[in-house]
Amino acid sequence: MLRLKNIVKEYKVADEKVSALKGIDLSFRKNEFVSILGPSGCGKTTMLNIIGGLDRYTSGDLFINGKSTKEFKDRDWDNYRNHRVGFVFQSYNLIPHQTILENVGLALSIAGISKSERVKRAKESLDQVGLKGMYNKKPNQLSGGQCQRVAIARALVNNPEILLADEPTGALDTQTSVQIMEIIKEVAKDRLVIMVTHNPELAEKYSTRIIKLLDGEVQSDSQPFLEEDEIKECNDTQNNQPEKTTKKEKAKMSFFTAFKLSLKNLFSKKTRTILTSFAGAIGIIGISLVLSLSYGIQTYIKNMQDDMLSGNPVTITETAYDINAMMESMTISEKAEVLKEAGFVNVNSVVEYIMSRSGKNGFLINNNITEDYINYILSMPKEYVSAIFLDYGIDVSNNIYTQFLESSVKPAKIMSLAAIKTQYGALLNQTDFAAYSSMVNALSSSFMQAPNEEDYILSQYNLLSGKVCTEEDEIMIVVNRDSELTDLLLAQLGYYTQDEFLNIIYKATENSKYDQSLDKRKFSYTELMNKQFTWYSNDDVFTENSTPIEELKRARPFSYSPYVTESFNQGLNLKVVGILEPKQNISYGCLQSGFYYTEKLTKKIIAENLNSSVVKYLKNNNLTAFTSTLSQEIATGITYNFSFNLDGKEYNKTGVVGSPSLLGSLMGAMGSSATEIYTISLQQLGGNNLANAISIYPINFDNKDLALNYLDAWNEDGDIVVNNKTLTKQERDNISYTDALSLVISLINGMINTVTYALIGFTALSLLVSCVMIGIITHVSVVDRIKEIGVIRSLGGRKLDVANLFNAETFVIGFASGLIGIGTTYLLSFVANLIISSLTEVSKIAIFPWHYALIMLLISIGLTLISGLIPASSAAKKDPVNALRTE
Repeated sequence: MLRLKNIVKEYKVADEKVSALKGIDLSFRKNEFVSILGPSGCGKTTMLNIIGGLDRYTSGDLFINGKSTKEFKDRDWDNYRNHRVGFVFQSYNLIPHQTILENVGLALSIAGISKSERVKRAKESLDQVGLKGMYNKKPNQLSGGQCQRVAIARALVNNPEILLADEPTGALDTQTSVQIMEIIKEVAKDRLVIMVTHNPELAEKYSTRIIKLLDGEVQSDSQPFLEEDEIKECNDTQNNQPEKTTKKEKAKMSFFTAFKLSLKNLFSKKTRTILTSFAGAIGIIGISLVLSLSYGIQTYIKNMQDDMLSGNPVTITETAYDINAMMESMTISEKAEVLKEAGFVNVNSVVEYIMSRSGKNGFLINNNITEDYINYILSMPKEYVSAIFLDYGIDVSNNIYTQFLESSVKPAKIMSLAAIKTQYGALLNQTDFAAYSSMVNALSSSFMQAPNEEDYILSQYNLLSGKVCTEEDEIMIVVNRDSELTDLLLAQLGYYTQDEFLNIIYKATENSKYDQSLDKRKFSYTELMNKQFTWYSNDDVFTENSTPIEELKRARPFSYSPYVTESFNQGLNLKVVGILEPKQNISYGCLQSGFYYTEKLTKKIIAENLNSSVVKYLKNNNLTAFTSTLSQEIATGITYNFSFNLDGKEYNKTGVVGSPSLLGSLMGAMGSSATEIYTISLQQLGGNNLANAISIYPINFDNKDLALNYLDAWNEDGDIVVNNKTLTKQERDNISYTDALSLVISLINGMINTVTYALIGFTALSLLVSCVMIGIITHVSVVDRIKEIGVIRSLGGRKLDVANLFNAETFVIGFASGLIGIGTTYLLSFVANLIISSLTEVSKIAIFPWHYALIMLLISIGLTLISGLIPASSAAKKDPVNALRTE
């Protein structure tokens, strides 16, 4: 059954070889109790380790059931130790953090036995050695004799063919030694027992065969096994028990078993485990907090983007600036090297640079917006956009009239909004507050067109009163989120009397003329909605001059009526039907504070004004606008006269129609001209039935990309079908749109990402330190568990099983570190959000989404596993014999 043939074992010590065994030839019977005697260092334990497969012979051969082991691989030796050999050690070699039931069942776990079967057999084995009912005790709760009984139970639980006992009674008292020997004697009845001992009395009393060794050689054998008997027994074994030699045997510890062993070891060292996990979590916390803040800020920006889309739509205008080209010019220098010359100052030609960039591929974009293009835009899929706004560039302030009072005791005038605005500017010029007159002139349009999408408007605004305007004779008021309208706007629309407006200025400047009785700080909904406005056509408000002097006629082709006269036809009365306020979650709505009319009114204005005299004049003379000037009360262009009373004095003034031109404002600001230049274009007069600007309001940023792709398709090659009309690429001019919001947001996100990467780079250093520390801690754990490594190898555990033992430990630490890091991140994010929400209107600035948490958990586990690879590999390479000898 078991035969050692000329076994030689040599050890290398320094530069010399030391022979532990010198050609051992021994054979063993199937059932016998063999004691090996000899002085220390004679090779007893070495021979026992070679028989048990823990150590390798240098030369010779070991036969097991007649089979040579020369070609055995590590897996074969592992299977052999697990299924055929049981070890009983002098120092017990029990794993301290496991119960005795788990210690005994470990060999079965390595053999792949199911849990229920494993528990059953482990209990039976413990019962057999007299430890019934003590299954859940730890080794440190047992006496030495009881520990040795556990070691015997562990050695027998897999029903091995060979039991190897190395000084099983060496650490026990005499009485306990006798008890242990009785158990071993009983075991030897149905298997081979080989015991190494220094006690010849015990050997004589219990053994059936005694072999004495000296200096690595057999000195005597009390009952040698002859060669012919050995051959006969081997043949009998092969014939009678073929299944024992041919059945598939395996020795493989599951990762779950390794995990449980490591978990118990970690729990036995709670303080160290907790401190290690916290230390490993520091880097995870740092990176997670950076990601939390980055994600929170980007989420805030994204939510703000969707909100800002309403106030910053994608726009297409006839003339616009290419923001991308301007941004590129800020980063790419095109200037040639300037030569400095003593005594001279060079000229930096900004004008030349701007003009050169205003042409093709420059800053300035000229779009040819055609009817086909407008139809193409209007055919955009509804799921892309919330609203499409066509802007015809109409200025209705010259055509809308309302009641204006200088004071409560004087008769009312019916004046145009443009004239009221001009009158306030002239009024202030006659007071000590002339410097404020520009403030009035700087007022934007008081009446604007609203998008033609009621649902879209109501998604952003609450109705305070009435409804959203939808008809041509309806207008609505939009206030800010504090339910406010500016005093300048209300004054321009005639809600304040002249005296009340002046009183506002007196109060602001603490002037003695301030009259508290005239102080009006709020208007009721009724007051706002009962105000009457009337729109009149161009032919009512503009009158062509019939002077016979041609030169004078060219200078003043038309006159304008600031007041409603009897010559006016029936106008369109506009009634305020609703007051709207932005919803609390809306910061950038599609409507600013002001008064709004409908698209239907726009179409009526164009229908009536398209063929008006003032429009025909411009078209017949190939003009796009009227230019008017005002200098020292001398006016040219379209002019009008108005009057007002201030402090009992009557003032008669001249006004001009139009908006201040950019050139005139620039020259006035430079102090080079006292002349004011005004222009009013064909579009402002309602003389163009094609929109000159388009605003597109996407539903959200994701849908905006779809809308932009749709716009880009117009400029791409290929045909496009619009309203059943096919347009080739040659029939379409390229149209550029302005999407300033995306450019700004991309710059912000780019900056945030850069900062995030930099911070992650810094915090990653702490991860590196954590990895090194975990590697050191794992190495310390290897040192602490060397004997456990030897036990597992002696029970048939593979090198990989040992590696998995420590990989499982680093997995647990990595998992715990990740959970601590993630939990701490959520806690700190919660605290940060509380602080930020108390200081600002932002509710969340730190958001750590679950997928980030999962990624950080995986990173934590992955890094700790990597950190433990070297210690785990070194543990797997430990010599099991040396590991078992470690104290």
